[in-house]
Amino acid sequence: MLVVNRFRVEEEAGPAFLAELRVALEALAGKAGYVDGRIGRNIDDPTLWVLSTRWENVGSYRRALSSYDVKLNAVPLLSRAVDEPSAYELVEDAAALNVAVPRSGAPSGPRSGPPASD
Repeated sequence: MLVVNRFRVEEEAGPAFLAELRVALEALAGKAGYVDGRIGRNIDDPTLWVLSTRWENVGSYRRALSSYDVKLNAVPLLSRAVDEPSAYELVEDAAALNVAVPRSGAPSGPRSGPPASD
């Protein structure tokens, strides 16, 4: 799975933010299931940064987020990311894409309403 976190940072704060990104990436990289990660800055807009990481599966990523080291060194930074979905499945040849499935407790189909009276 791929995780993409984007950040808006004032240009003059860039060097300090890069240091924070490196600390966060190091904390994530130490967790089971981590595959690799990269830090990037937008070519056209230097206030836009990205932290992308790859994980063996979504469970590995979620467990990493709950570890003490990551809560201390990465979560405060990740909480400043642009508010948008960040987890993606990797599209591989011949692999089926995921299908949206309601979580347990959610209605499983269209509501039919109360029974009609005669």
